[in-house]
Amino acid sequence: MLELSILFISGFAAGILNAVAGGGTFLTFPALVWFGLPPVLANATSTFAAMPGYASAAWAFRHDVKAEGTLPLRAIIITATLGAILGALLLIVTPSDVFTGAVPWLLLLATVLFGTGPLILKFAQSRGIGQAGLLVSTITILAVAIYGGYFNGGLGIMLLAAFSLLGYQNLHGMNGLKNLISAIISVVSSVAFISAGLIVWKPALVIAVAITFGGYIGASQSRRIKRQDYLRWFVTAVGTVTTVIFFLT
Repeated sequence: MLELSILFISGFAAGILNAVAGGGTFLTFPALVWFGLPPVLANATSTFAAMPGYASAAWAFRHDVKAEGTLPLRAIIITATLGAILGALLLIVTPSDVFTGAVPWLLLLATVLFGTGPLILKFAQSRGIGQAGLLVSTITILAVAIYGGYFNGGLGIMLLAAFSLLGYQNLHGMNGLKNLISAIISVVSSVAFISAGLIVWKPALVIAVAITFGGYIGASQSRRIKRQDYLRWFVTAVGTVTTVIFFLT
């Protein structure tokens, strides 16, 4: 009962964080490893569990979803779907011991990306000159989607940075599109993980239910949160501690 309660709490908090600031993986992934899952299964299960949270957040932001630049929304969705498939297949064929060794570095990368998110976005916006070309836009979205299909940590900030690099200006539109693409990546990769038998259903369903409520509440209340930097500091601290633990174990 204690284990399920911790999974539920981590899932609910992750749903709020994913919708508002991102970084929910820093809560659900270590919680699943603590629950006893090997890293590959924990990663796949965490991605599946995040799916309804992304979907509920995308629904809450449905009026803000807007594509800018040379790549239309349909093309973005197709590209993200392809990238998610490639990333999920890459995880499936990665040997368990190789992925276990890569986990601390993936967590470190995600933590650095998340912690420096505002600086990354400012840099991306300063470098964004008009609208990026069709090929550059496609490759950028594809690369981020492959990463998201392989490892979900830090996906939100990578998508926002990618949109900024491609010349996006509407912050609400970027946030809405971020949630939509995150939902698509999690759905597509989860289908692949289910087919490969990588989902551990009991903890996945507990987190999924909790993360759905958290995602909708976080998305609906996001505009009322004035100091999202506090959330970012908290998530960065959690990510740092988690990364250190995985490096030491």
